[in-house]
Amino acid sequence: MRVVFAGTPSVAVPSLQAILDSGRHDVVAVVTRPDKPAGRGRELRSSPVKDVAASRGIPVLQPRRPGDDDFLEQLRQLAPDCCPVVAYGALLPPSALAVPAHGWVNLHFSLLPAWRGAAPVQHAILAGDEITGATTFLIEEGLDSGPVYGLLTAEIGPRETAGELLDRLATAGAGLLLATLDGIADGSLQLQPQAAEGVSLAGKLTSADARVDWTAPALRIDRLVRACTPAPGAWTAFRGKRLKLAPVVPADGNEQVELRPGELRIGAADSVEVGTGSGAVLLGDVQPEGRGAMPAAAWARGVRLVPGDLLE
Repeated sequence: MRVVFAGTPSVAVPSLQAILDSGRHDVVAVVTRPDKPAGRGRELRSSPVKDVAASRGIPVLQPRRPGDDDFLEQLRQLAPDCCPVVAYGALLPPSALAVPAHGWVNLHFSLLPAWRGAAPVQHAILAGDEITGATTFLIEEGLDSGPVYGLLTAEIGPRETAGELLDRLATAGAGLLLATLDGIADGSLQLQPQAAEGVSLAGKLTSADARVDWTAPALRIDRLVRACTPAPGAWTAFRGKRLKLAPVVPADGNEQVELRPGELRIGAADSVEVGTGSGAVLLGDVQPEGRGAMPAAAWARGVRLVPGDLLE
């Protein structure tokens, strides 16, 4: 089939590469978000998907909005049979959805209808799900509500971060998306409607969402930090300044101490313990404002903790 691939971040790269390397479909163009300023110099930086496309000599389209008339005309001229999508990052209007004969087929990182929305992996970890997966479905106007082509399942590791799980699903999902395109091309796949029950929403997690509430149970804090790693980045405040947190570990029964929520203590083997609403957690790496990440023990020595110091 003639395909136009739409995607932007690094998690979309395995799917694009799988389609290109298969040789079974003709990728006539790639659609990605416009270049954005990044870094201290605020220089324009292209997306990972654009970089791959450029290295393979594939035309790249970067509309400000996918409903723009000039983009729609370019898309019609390309005459794609299907448009596979992985984390493109913009809402596709009906005028764009109507162009390819087989529509726009999205690879979504959850078992739909669970966790529809922008942050399915983060919400699965935050909710304590043990099983997740990926789904390919036909995009329609509703939020991730279109009929399904295929899915795969995956266990969530007990210490896995959102970044680690997303990378794993992106790799496995690339095979699912390629198999879906193959099935559409040979007519062997049939669409199935999503279940009406079990719908849950996964809105984008903001920096405000990522602030740790130390009165919450230790298990909840553990999940929050892992769900926010690497983005938007879990954090707390110490002596009025932001402190970014890498994953924490709930203390076991032998390490439990009586600490107020947020109270800090140096424990055995230079561990740094923090009180929560139910027991304690052990800090991993931390990153103070304006500095690089460091082990919690090194940070604690540097700030010279005193009894009663709190994370807030």
